[in-house]
Amino acid sequence: METAEGQQWFLRKHADGTLFGPLTFEQLARWAHAAQVAPQDTVSNDQVTWMKAPMLAELGMDWLVEVTTERYYGPTTLGAVFDFLRIGDITPETFVINTCDGTRQQIGELDPPLSDFQQAEIESTENAGSSSPVASGMAINFEERIRDLEQSLREERRALRECEERYHELAARYRELLEQTSSDGTLS
Repeated sequence: METAEGQQWFLRKHADGTLFGPLTFEQLARWAHAAQVAPQDTVSNDQVTWMKAPMLAELGMDWLVEVTTERYYGPTTLGAVFDFLRIGDITPETFVINTCDGTRQQIGELDPPLSDFQQAEIESTENAGSSSPVASGMAINFEERIRDLEQSLREERRALRECEERYHELAARYRELLEQTSSDGTLS
């Protein structure tokens, strides 16, 4: 059986159906690394059987970006993660999850560091060519994100109120016990 690297590939963009190819695997991998292949895009080596790009393990689309505690983007490549960081979609404090081993860490703590990807990004840009797909942004819907954050804030405030109520109940009960102890000298 021929390896992915030895085959010609086609890329179909989910957003508008644009078809690219035939491509070498190396070109497809460069595009994935440069955030030009989105998780919803499909790939094929025969234009008959299509699969979502992250299913082609050799592309290394193994990372989920934790946009909020309930929203994730990906899977995508580590190069794409650093590209999103470079354009400001995310910050070094944003968490990512490696789907291969389940580890979760902040982008700023990743090994290899960002500097290792900067040179690869320059090379990728130089080799992109005029007929390459546009880099895929994370397309964060900020209105939805604001709603999610507002909902999280409401839940946190509710939890805080419950904790404060429970604290006041316990404080009152403590005072009662102190009064009982001081009045009869024993704790009942």
